[in-house]
Amino acid sequence: MTHVSPWQLRAAFARRLSDMYGAEVPAYTTLLEVSHAVNADVVAARGADAERLGSLDRVTAERHGAIRLGTPREMTQVASVFGAMGMHPVGFYDLRETASAVPVISTAFRPVDADELARNPFRVFTSMLTTADRRFFSADLQARLESFLAAREVFPPRLLALAGRAEAEVGLGATDAEEFLTLAVAAFELSAEPVDRAWYDELEAVSAVAADIGGVRSTHVNHLTPRVLDIDDLYARMSGRGITMIDDIQGPPAWEGPDVLLRQTSFRALDEPRAFRQPDGTVTHDALRVRFGEVEARGVALTPAGREVYDRAVAEVAGRGLATAEQRHAAKLEVWRRDLPATEAGLAERGLAYFTYDLVDDEVVRTPVVYEDFLPQSAAGIFASNLSHDGVRDLDQAGVERDADWLAGAIGRDLHDPFEMYAAQSSASRARVAAELGVAPEAVGP
Repeated sequence: MTHVSPWQLRAAFARRLSDMYGAEVPAYTTLLEVSHAVNADVVAARGADAERLGSLDRVTAERHGAIRLGTPREMTQVASVFGAMGMHPVGFYDLRETASAVPVISTAFRPVDADELARNPFRVFTSMLTTADRRFFSADLQARLESFLAAREVFPPRLLALAGRAEAEVGLGATDAEEFLTLAVAAFELSAEPVDRAWYDELEAVSAVAADIGGVRSTHVNHLTPRVLDIDDLYARMSGRGITMIDDIQGPPAWEGPDVLLRQTSFRALDEPRAFRQPDGTVTHDALRVRFGEVEARGVALTPAGREVYDRAVAEVAGRGLATAEQRHAAKLEVWRRDLPATEAGLAERGLAYFTYDLVDDEVVRTPVVYEDFLPQSAAGIFASNLSHDGVRDLDQAGVERDADWLAGAIGRDLHDPFEMYAAQSSASRARVAAELGVAPEAVGP
């Protein structure tokens, strides 16, 4: 019997999810077409330098998805589904503390081994409602929301059984793998079940994200994100096709220095027809705007010292309260040119970014470590840009404490620390080169 390994399950799931989402959101297919065209043009123009942060094959296949869940139980279940595909929780993101009213905490499920990432770097940014946070939910609304969420079944028992077996056996036989993939993709399809209009509206008055999670009896892919080598070119090409993009490209600016961390943008959420059950029991038809098409460009991973520089820069620009995307971009450029080195060598010398090292023809070659994770301010910025209103947050109330340790305990799995993983990758490469040269590891680099 053919054994389907976790990375093969992951690759097949990513392809099928992409096909499903393209059928549900046709503008996503346009986004893929434009991304592929931009990537091909960048490689043709820049040659090997264009693939410094990932081969064209990897970048073309790369996706990250985003889903939203309601409870620790659902997070535990999805952790098992993703675990079957060799994806583990990495990082902790608290979107409650960002500018918009987004009552969720998040982690990202992805491969953690560099070889596994190279095989298929699929990631899913996964958010969970913080129903106990009084800044968003009263005691009464919390009780009703938790009761609603407890009564729903997002992931069917057969899917969870197959996921558990896949984790235990490190893969599945071909027949079980096919059933697992079919059930897993179906779990993230947009449901045709009518939405309770009054309940959805009550939650939406607090937060459109809360309504999208807790106002329906299922979950769905919120967006799927291809990776592009020139996000500014893609933004212009999508706009040229008549597709409305959000105002900003989130994250660092386009500049003459090294690409760092993550830049993201999206087309605006589209009106999607949905059925609604009214209080009198009748079913009517309207539209919701909750799903959108995001795209990303990835750069070098920053060290904790580098992130401090980045976070201060972001806070300084945000603090200026600038009104337009053009003003914000100009301010970012000013701050970036002042605070960040204009070369990879400068980043390495100041200990601001992670690099790996190899010995090639007796020369030590430095290669940037690609940032594989996410930025809470950028994620919240994308969410907020696609919401109909900012929501409500009562700052007179105390927020409930939630951190990485709490989430790890809630789902019964350790959350990997991305800084530790990048540092280990860099250190291992230094040790290999040092052994070949017969020197101490600290003599390799920067």
